[in-house]
Amino acid sequence: MKIILLGYMGSGKTTIGIQLARKLFLNFTDLDDFIEEKEQKSIKEIFKQKGEIYFRKIEHKYLKQFINENESYVLSLGGGTPCYAGNLDLILKDKKSLSFYLRGSISTLFKRLSENKFKRPLISDLSDDQLTEYLAKHLFERSLFYDKATHKISIDNKEIQEIVTEIRILLH
Repeated sequence: MKIILLGYMGSGKTTIGIQLARKLFLNFTDLDDFIEEKEQKSIKEIFKQKGEIYFRKIEHKYLKQFINENESYVLSLGGGTPCYAGNLDLILKDKKSLSFYLRGSISTLFKRLSENKFKRPLISDLSDDQLTEYLAKHLFERSLFYDKATHKISIDNKEIQEIVTEIRILLH
């Protein structure tokens, strides 16, 4: 079973992925961690040293490698992964994969991200108004990609275990 979690930053892809993998007795991988391990650099360092275009190229390469080399897993993607380099097509073409869009409203994502802005370089310097606008713009642009996932799960006002259970029900 191949399960791929996608959604915007702060949607809980990693947290939910870890819990889901435990319940299903599958390995969990965060694509960003996989890339960092392969490149021996943090994502932040890769962006800073080589830029976003380089990062998107290797992100595609490692996503393809991971999907092709593993038979069963729970994989969480970076927020932008489905939106670049044909990554979503790669995911949707793999008939053994099921993708889940963890969809959060702007207010849910704002609440989660504003509490931990300092951990997220892309938004750490934004004011609350700027963050709201940033989220609205990105969600509008990325929803075209996210909405193509096999399943869509609302994360608003739900505990982690509720979301994990919802995904498990959809697997049967």
